[in-house]
Amino acid sequence: MTAVTVVPPPQLDGLRRALVLVEDRIGHYPEFRRFFADTFDLDRRGLREPGHVTAPSGNCYALVFIGRSGEAFPAGVEIHALVPALEPLDESIVDRDLWAILRWMIAGVGGDWTVHDLEATGRLYRIPAAL
Repeated sequence: MTAVTVVPPPQLDGLRRALVLVEDRIGHYPEFRRFFADTFDLDRRGLREPGHVTAPSGNCYALVFIGRSGEAFPAGVEIHALVPALEPLDESIVDRDLWAILRWMIAGVGGDWTVHDLEATGRLYRIPAAL
C-alpha cells in the first residue's frame, strides 16, 4: 500500500503552496488522464479547485490540473506541497512523498506500466526514495 489518500480540500489559513513537481503532458497515455479524471471527479468539477492527497509523511499536497485549448482535460498537473507559510520545505520528506504519489498513480492507472517497473526505473536512476 502506498499510504496516499484523497482528502477534501484543507483549510489554507497559514499555509502556502510550494510547487514540487510539474507534468505538463499527462495525455501521452489516455489511462493517465482517465485516472485523474475519475479519482478527482474532474469531468464534473473541471478547473474549479485542485484535488488533494495526503502522503505517507502526513503532509497534504494539492494537485492543480492544467487545461489547454484544443486538448482533452486535464492536459497536465502541478503538485504543490501545502506547508506552513514561513517554514522551510523538507526536501527529503517531499521526495519520499512524491515517490509514494507516483507509486499510487501508477498502481491506479494500471496497464502496461507497473509499480514494479517504476521501482526498477527508480533504482536504475538511483532515485534516493526508490533505494
